[in-house]
Amino acid sequence: MSVRALAGIAALVGEYDALFVDQYGVLHDGATPYPGVRRTLARLREAGQRVLLLSNSGRPGPYNAERLARLGFDPGLYETIVTSGDTALALARSGDIPVQAGMRCLLIDSGGQDTHFCDALGLVVDATPARADLVVIAGSQGGMRTEEQYRAMLAPLARRGVRAVCTNPDRRMLVPGGTAFGAGRIAELYAEEGGSVTWIGKPHRAIYAHAARLCGVPPERVLCVGDSVEHDIAGALGFGARSALVRTGILADATPQQLEAAFARHAARPDYILPALAW
Repeated sequence: MSVRALAGIAALVGEYDALFVDQYGVLHDGATPYPGVRRTLARLREAGQRVLLLSNSGRPGPYNAERLARLGFDPGLYETIVTSGDTALALARSGDIPVQAGMRCLLIDSGGQDTHFCDALGLVVDATPARADLVVIAGSQGGMRTEEQYRAMLAPLARRGVRAVCTNPDRRMLVPGGTAFGAGRIAELYAEEGGSVTWIGKPHRAIYAHAARLCGVPPERVLCVGDSVEHDIAGALGFGARSALVRTGILADATPQQLEAAFARHAARPDYILPALAW
Protein backbone atom coordinates (compact mmCIF):
# COMPACT_ATOMS: atom_id res chain seq x y z
CA MET A 1 0.00 0.00 0.00
CA SER A 2 1.39 3.41 -0.96
CA VAL A 3 1.54 6.25 1.54
CA ARG A 4 0.21 9.63 0.43
CA ALA A 5 2.41 12.53 1.52
CA LEU A 6 0.50 15.71 2.36
CA ALA A 7 1.65 19.21 3.23
CA GLY A 8 -1.19 19.63 5.73
CA ILE A 9 -4.42 18.25 7.12
CA ALA A 10 -6.65 20.63 5.11
CA ALA A 11 -6.71 18.18 2.21
CA LEU A 12 -8.56 15.67 4.39
CA VAL A 13 -11.23 17.91 5.88
CA GLY A 14 -14.64 16.32 5.30
CA GLU A 15 -13.16 13.02 4.15
CA TYR A 16 -13.76 11.49 7.59
CA ASP A 17 -16.50 11.95 10.18
CA ALA A 18 -14.06 12.21 13.09
CA LEU A 19 -10.36 12.69 13.71
CA PHE A 20 -8.84 10.83 16.67
CA VAL A 21 -5.76 12.94 17.39
CA ASP A 22 -2.89 11.91 19.65
CA GLN A 23 -1.67 14.36 22.28
CA TYR A 24 2.02 13.95 23.17
CA GLY A 25 4.23 14.25 20.12
CA VAL A 26 1.44 15.69 17.96
CA LEU A 27 0.07 18.68 19.86
CA HIS A 28 3.03 19.32 22.15
CA ASP A 29 6.31 17.86 23.39
CA GLY A 30 5.21 17.67 27.00
CA ALA A 31 6.11 21.27 27.76
CA THR A 32 5.56 23.39 24.63
CA PRO A 33 2.93 23.35 21.85
CA TYR A 34 4.27 22.64 18.39
CA PRO A 35 4.22 25.69 16.10
CA GLY A 36 0.87 26.29 14.41
CA VAL A 37 -0.94 23.38 16.02
CA ARG A 38 -3.47 25.46 17.93
CA ARG A 39 -4.34 27.39 14.79
CA THR A 40 -4.74 24.13 12.87
CA LEU A 41 -7.16 22.78 15.48
CA ALA A 42 -9.12 26.02 15.32
CA ARG A 43 -9.39 25.82 11.54
CA LEU A 44 -10.50 22.19 11.72
CA ARG A 45 -13.28 23.15 14.12
CA GLU A 46 -14.24 26.16 11.98
CA ALA A 47 -14.55 23.76 9.03
CA GLY A 48 -16.96 21.58 11.02
CA GLN A 49 -14.50 18.72 11.50
CA ARG A 50 -15.05 16.64 14.66
CA VAL A 51 -11.80 16.29 16.64
CA LEU A 52 -11.39 13.93 19.60
CA LEU A 53 -8.09 13.71 21.43
CA LEU A 54 -7.08 10.09 22.02
CA SER A 55 -4.29 9.73 24.56
CA ASN A 56 -2.36 6.93 26.23
CA SER A 57 -2.52 8.88 29.47
CA GLY A 58 -3.32 6.92 32.60
CA ARG A 59 -4.92 10.08 33.98
CA PRO A 60 -8.55 11.00 33.26
CA GLY A 61 -9.72 13.34 30.53
CA PRO A 62 -10.45 16.34 32.80
CA TYR A 63 -6.89 16.26 34.19
CA ASN A 64 -5.51 16.25 30.64
CA ALA A 65 -7.86 19.08 29.64
CA GLU A 66 -6.54 21.20 32.50
CA ARG A 67 -2.97 20.45 31.52
CA LEU A 68 -3.68 21.32 27.90
CA ALA A 69 -5.32 24.58 28.98
CA ARG A 70 -2.13 25.52 30.82
CA LEU A 71 -0.28 24.95 27.54
CA GLY A 72 -2.67 27.26 25.74
CA PHE A 73 -5.10 24.72 24.26
CA ASP A 74 -8.60 26.06 24.81
CA PRO A 75 -11.25 23.31 25.31
CA GLY A 76 -13.09 24.69 22.30
CA LEU A 77 -10.29 23.40 20.05
CA TYR A 78 -11.53 19.80 20.39
CA GLU A 79 -14.72 17.92 21.17
CA THR A 80 -13.51 15.76 24.06
CA ILE A 81 -10.50 13.83 25.39
CA VAL A 82 -10.54 10.04 25.68
CA THR A 83 -7.67 8.55 27.68
CA SER A 84 -6.60 5.02 28.42
CA GLY A 85 -7.24 5.84 32.08
CA ASP A 86 -10.87 6.69 31.27
CA THR A 87 -11.18 3.48 29.24
CA ALA A 88 -9.72 1.33 32.01
CA LEU A 89 -12.17 2.80 34.51
CA ALA A 90 -15.11 2.09 32.18
CA LEU A 91 -13.94 -1.51 31.71
CA ALA A 92 -13.48 -2.01 35.44
CA ARG A 93 -16.96 -0.68 36.16
CA SER A 94 -18.46 -3.01 33.54
CA GLY A 95 -16.66 -6.02 35.04
CA ASP A 96 -14.34 -6.57 32.07
CA ILE A 97 -11.39 -5.87 34.39
CA PRO A 98 -11.91 -7.91 37.57
CA VAL A 99 -11.39 -5.60 40.54
CA GLN A 100 -13.18 -5.31 43.86
CA ALA A 101 -13.46 -2.45 46.32
CA GLY A 102 -10.99 -2.80 49.15
CA MET A 103 -8.25 -4.45 47.09
CA ARG A 104 -4.77 -3.12 47.86
CA CYS A 105 -3.21 -1.47 44.83
CA LEU A 106 0.45 -0.80 44.09
CA LEU A 107 0.35 2.30 41.90
CA ILE A 108 3.23 2.96 39.50
CA ASP A 109 3.05 6.41 37.93
CA SER A 110 5.20 9.39 36.99
CA GLY A 111 5.56 10.51 40.58
CA GLY A 112 2.43 12.61 40.92
CA GLN A 113 0.53 9.92 42.77
CA ASP A 114 -2.47 9.96 40.45
CA THR A 115 -4.94 7.88 42.42
CA HIS A 116 -8.05 8.61 40.31
CA PHE A 117 -8.49 5.04 39.02
CA CYS A 118 -8.02 3.53 42.47
CA ASP A 119 -10.17 6.10 44.26
CA ALA A 120 -13.03 5.76 41.79
CA LEU A 121 -13.16 2.00 42.33
CA GLY A 122 -12.65 1.99 46.09
CA LEU A 123 -9.17 0.46 45.87
CA VAL A 124 -6.64 1.11 48.63
CA VAL A 125 -3.36 2.58 47.37
CA ASP A 126 -0.53 0.85 49.22
CA ALA A 127 3.13 1.54 48.41
CA THR A 128 4.28 -1.74 49.97
CA PRO A 129 4.61 -4.31 47.13
CA ALA A 130 4.31 -7.30 49.46
CA ARG A 131 0.74 -6.30 50.36
CA ALA A 132 -0.51 -5.63 46.82
CA ASP A 133 -3.56 -7.41 45.38
CA LEU A 134 -3.29 -5.47 42.12
CA VAL A 135 -0.66 -3.46 40.24
CA VAL A 136 -1.72 -0.39 38.25
CA ILE A 137 0.98 0.81 35.83
CA ALA A 138 -0.10 4.32 34.84
CA GLY A 139 3.21 6.07 34.28
CA SER A 140 6.97 5.88 34.54
CA GLN A 141 9.87 7.60 36.22
CA GLY A 142 12.12 6.32 33.48
CA GLY A 143 14.21 9.45 33.57
CA MET A 144 15.11 8.83 37.21
CA ARG A 145 14.84 5.07 37.83
CA THR A 146 16.27 2.13 35.91
CA GLU A 147 14.49 -0.80 34.34
CA GLU A 148 16.27 -3.14 36.74
CA GLN A 149 14.96 -1.23 39.74
CA TYR A 150 11.44 -1.71 38.48
CA ARG A 151 12.09 -5.35 37.66
CA ALA A 152 13.43 -6.05 41.15
CA MET A 153 10.37 -4.42 42.74
CA LEU A 154 7.83 -6.19 40.55
CA ALA A 155 9.29 -9.68 40.10
CA PRO A 156 8.02 -10.98 43.48
CA LEU A 157 4.48 -9.82 42.65
CA ALA A 158 4.61 -11.54 39.28
CA ARG A 159 5.70 -14.78 40.96
CA ARG A 160 2.83 -14.38 43.43
CA GLY A 161 0.34 -14.14 40.55
CA VAL A 162 -0.79 -10.55 41.15
CA ARG A 163 -2.62 -9.11 38.14
CA ALA A 164 -1.33 -5.88 36.58
CA VAL A 165 -3.35 -3.31 34.64
CA CYS A 166 -1.32 -1.06 32.33
CA THR A 167 -3.19 2.14 31.52
CA ASN A 168 -0.39 3.61 29.40
CA PRO A 169 1.16 1.18 26.88
CA ASP A 170 3.76 3.66 25.56
CA ARG A 171 7.16 1.97 25.69
CA ARG A 172 8.96 5.26 25.11
CA MET A 173 8.02 8.70 26.41
CA LEU A 174 9.18 12.21 25.68
CA VAL A 175 11.34 13.79 28.39
CA PRO A 176 13.38 17.00 28.36
CA GLY A 177 16.28 16.39 26.00
CA GLY A 178 15.00 13.17 24.44
CA THR A 179 13.11 10.02 25.39
CA ALA A 180 13.06 7.50 28.24
CA PHE A 181 11.32 4.18 28.83
CA GLY A 182 7.64 4.52 29.59
CA ALA A 183 4.92 2.65 31.45
CA GLY A 184 4.54 0.17 28.60
CA ARG A 185 8.11 -0.97 29.07
CA ILE A 186 7.49 -1.45 32.80
CA ALA A 187 4.47 -3.61 31.94
CA GLU A 188 6.67 -5.59 29.55
CA LEU A 189 9.14 -6.19 32.39
CA TYR A 190 6.26 -7.51 34.50
CA ALA A 191 5.20 -9.87 31.71
CA GLU A 192 8.81 -11.02 31.24
CA GLU A 193 8.81 -12.04 34.90
CA GLY A 194 5.69 -14.15 34.28
CA GLY A 195 3.10 -11.62 35.44
CA SER A 196 -0.35 -11.24 33.89
CA VAL A 197 -0.94 -7.82 32.30
CA THR A 198 -4.19 -6.29 31.05
CA TRP A 199 -3.26 -3.67 28.45
CA ILE A 200 -5.47 -0.60 28.01
CA GLY A 201 -4.67 2.09 25.44
CA LYS A 202 -3.26 2.36 21.94
CA PRO A 203 -2.65 0.12 20.00
CA HIS A 204 -5.19 -2.06 21.83
CA ARG A 205 -8.73 -1.98 20.53
CA ALA A 206 -10.66 -1.04 23.70
CA ILE A 207 -9.70 2.65 23.71
CA TYR A 208 -10.74 3.07 20.06
CA ALA A 209 -14.04 1.30 20.66
CA HIS A 210 -14.69 3.47 23.72
CA ALA A 211 -14.03 6.67 21.76
CA ALA A 212 -16.13 5.50 18.81
CA ARG A 213 -19.07 4.74 21.10
CA LEU A 214 -18.83 8.20 22.64
CA CYS A 215 -18.97 9.98 19.29
CA GLY A 216 -21.16 7.47 17.43
CA VAL A 217 -18.79 7.09 14.47
CA PRO A 218 -17.94 3.71 12.86
CA PRO A 219 -14.26 2.74 12.44
CA GLU A 220 -14.18 3.22 8.67
CA ARG A 221 -15.18 6.87 9.09
CA VAL A 222 -12.36 7.66 11.54
CA LEU A 223 -8.90 9.06 10.76
CA CYS A 224 -6.33 8.51 13.53
CA VAL A 225 -3.50 11.07 13.67
CA GLY A 226 -0.37 10.26 15.66
CA ASP A 227 3.42 10.18 15.82
CA SER A 228 3.95 6.50 16.69
CA VAL A 229 3.83 3.61 14.21
CA GLU A 230 3.71 1.13 17.10
CA HIS A 231 0.74 2.75 18.84
CA ASP A 232 -1.15 5.17 16.58
CA ILE A 233 -0.74 3.58 13.16
CA ALA A 234 -0.92 -0.08 14.24
CA GLY A 235 -3.82 0.73 16.55
CA ALA A 236 -5.80 2.39 13.78
CA LEU A 237 -5.19 -0.57 11.48
CA GLY A 238 -6.35 -3.05 14.12
CA PHE A 239 -9.49 -1.01 14.72
CA GLY A 240 -10.33 -0.68 11.04
CA ALA A 241 -9.70 3.08 10.82
CA ARG A 242 -7.46 5.10 8.51
CA SER A 243 -4.30 6.78 9.81
CA ALA A 244 -1.96 9.72 9.32
CA LEU A 245 1.59 9.77 10.69
CA VAL A 246 3.00 13.16 11.68
CA ARG A 247 6.77 13.72 11.62
CA THR A 248 6.94 15.35 15.03
CA GLY A 249 7.38 13.60 18.38
CA ILE A 250 9.32 10.37 18.60
CA LEU A 251 9.89 10.03 14.83
CA ALA A 252 10.90 13.62 14.15
CA ASP A 253 14.45 12.66 13.23
CA ALA A 254 13.77 9.28 11.60
CA THR A 255 15.20 8.74 8.14
CA PRO A 256 13.05 7.31 5.32
CA GLN A 257 14.85 4.00 5.79
CA GLN A 258 14.09 4.01 9.51
CA LEU A 259 10.44 4.75 8.81
CA GLU A 260 10.22 1.84 6.40
CA ALA A 261 11.84 -0.40 9.01
CA ALA A 262 9.25 0.72 11.57
CA PHE A 263 6.40 0.01 9.14
CA ALA A 264 7.77 -3.49 8.54
CA ARG A 265 8.48 -4.17 12.24
CA HIS A 266 4.93 -3.35 13.29
CA ALA A 267 3.24 -4.58 10.09
CA ALA A 268 1.49 -1.23 9.85
CA ARG A 269 1.72 1.49 7.23
CA PRO A 270 -0.11 4.83 7.44
CA ASP A 271 -2.43 6.07 4.74
CA TYR A 272 -0.92 9.56 4.95
CA ILE A 273 2.26 11.25 6.18
CA LEU A 274 2.28 14.87 7.36
CA PRO A 275 5.28 16.98 8.38
CA ALA A 276 3.28 18.08 11.45
CA LEU A 277 -0.32 18.74 12.45
CA ALA A 278 -0.30 21.67 10.07
CA TRP A 279 -3.11 23.16 8.02
